[in-house]
Amino acid sequence: MTPNGLIQIALFCLVVLVLARPLGGYMTRVFAGERTLLSPVLAPVERLVYRLGGVDATREQHWLTYTIAMLLFHAGGFLLLYALMRMQDLLPFNPQGMAAVAPDLAFNTSISFITNTNWQNYGGESTMSYLVQMLGLTHQNFLSAATGIVLAMALIRGFSRASAQTVGNFWVDITRCTLYVLLPICVVLTLFLVWQGMPQTLGPYVDATTLEGGKQTLALGPVASQVAIKMLGTNGGGFFNANATHPFENPTALSNFAQMVAIFALGAALTNVFGRMVGNEKQGWAILAAMGVLFVAGVGVTYWAEAAGTPALNALGLSGGNMEGKEVRFGIVASALFAVITTAASCGAVNAMHDSFTALGGMIPLINMELGEIIVGGVGAGMYGMLLFVVITMFVAGLMVGRTPEYVGKKIEAKEVKMAMLAILILPLMMLGWTAVATVLPSAVASIANPGPHGFSEILYAFTSATANNGSAFGGLTGNTFFYNLTLASSMFVGRFLMIVPAMALAGALAAKKTVPASAGTFPTTGGLFVGLLVGVILIVGGLTFFPALSLGPIVEHLAAAAGQSFGAGG
Repeated sequence: MTPNGLIQIALFCLVVLVLARPLGGYMTRVFAGERTLLSPVLAPVERLVYRLGGVDATREQHWLTYTIAMLLFHAGGFLLLYALMRMQDLLPFNPQGMAAVAPDLAFNTSISFITNTNWQNYGGESTMSYLVQMLGLTHQNFLSAATGIVLAMALIRGFSRASAQTVGNFWVDITRCTLYVLLPICVVLTLFLVWQGMPQTLGPYVDATTLEGGKQTLALGPVASQVAIKMLGTNGGGFFNANATHPFENPTALSNFAQMVAIFALGAALTNVFGRMVGNEKQGWAILAAMGVLFVAGVGVTYWAEAAGTPALNALGLSGGNMEGKEVRFGIVASALFAVITTAASCGAVNAMHDSFTALGGMIPLINMELGEIIVGGVGAGMYGMLLFVVITMFVAGLMVGRTPEYVGKKIEAKEVKMAMLAILILPLMMLGWTAVATVLPSAVASIANPGPHGFSEILYAFTSATANNGSAFGGLTGNTFFYNLTLASSMFVGRFLMIVPAMALAGALAAKKTVPASAGTFPTTGGLFVGLLVGVILIVGGLTFFPALSLGPIVEHLAAAAGQSFGAGG
């Protein structure tokens, strides 16, 4: 660990903090239907969308109607994306003549992109045409990200409203989110990335002559536009197989920093939106502080582990840290920071191979996902995931002081606690269940590249990543098989949509409650005591549900490495 590395981490945190409040204020105005700087240009487009869709923008929906609309919307998105991939060879904008995508892979990929997971069992530049990349994948990157944000807004309205039967209008919310938030920022970010050297073209691949006189085909395409939304929307799906390690997808240290900031920007800003909408910005800062504590701790452990290197490398005199699987242009600190950011959010983009991290360095990304990616998290998903833990925390606090728990004026009763726990416990059901099956099924075990504890880590990382809607992977696992395509797809679907239903039920229950004035016995939720209790509850709940089983592989790997043994690339 060096001063330069610590400065880079501190600079990233500072930029995210500086952006949180202005972005939060802008998003609050957008979802309240207030006039913004972009309204003169975008308001007519918004009204046209409502007219074409037959949407009454003044009519709000009950939480159940809101949820059903969201599910039907994504069912349509799934069918469109699946059809595009299956008919890819018959459609235009396919200069390389890509064949139709296999049924099981198309099914897995369609589920992956509508759930904001972007798990990829394929190489983008060798599998997907430009049309599928743009109309299919990039299109879903916008809509799945917008869905996460609007669901968070619905839950926030549950806390901020009193005696209400509605939580907003899904069609209005997703239109405003896409038009006023995602599109404008992505246009600016795309132009910045093009300036940094990222391709944005519909031309065919280019054949180049290397210095040795050999021939090399350079894959190109509309890359910058997809990368912009993949990062801002915490999608993570790469245009190229190598994702953000590819020089055309992440050409410079500056583009790398901008992409890291984009991953956290909207998720951090939503904490400020929450504070504004409940009438006390300190509530939002307290939630962001809890996220920050967990994030900084994770970055510290990962950076330390990678900078310390492995016993095997140190024994060979190769000091200076673990550079295996990392890009020289980024180095250890930017790689470790990126890994923690992408798994603290539900992004899944990678600028280094997590499979080649040290055992402890690879364990932190795994833990981030096991916690449900509530450390900023995916856009929207992290916020409503964190609010579920807030409900549990206030229940624990109420037990401590012997009174009915309250949070921002709402009494937290049995129904709310049950809904929060149901949403949280859905995740380990898929992570643990499918991991258990895959470790004993011969065809699944055959996909492991590294035997021993690291092979177990590859399996558990895959199902953890899929269920948490992250999409990153320990690259040693061959996922493009019938078993993994179907089981990972089911994990992604359950992790996204079955968690949403109880969260929306919680939003409806809270919106219907009356607001209770604070009293002398009300537990304060804007100070260090609340932040510490929230962090403690997150770690305890995570420890009881995940760590004993799912962190076993990395821990065994670390102990084995300390004893002079090596397991897999991350040994």
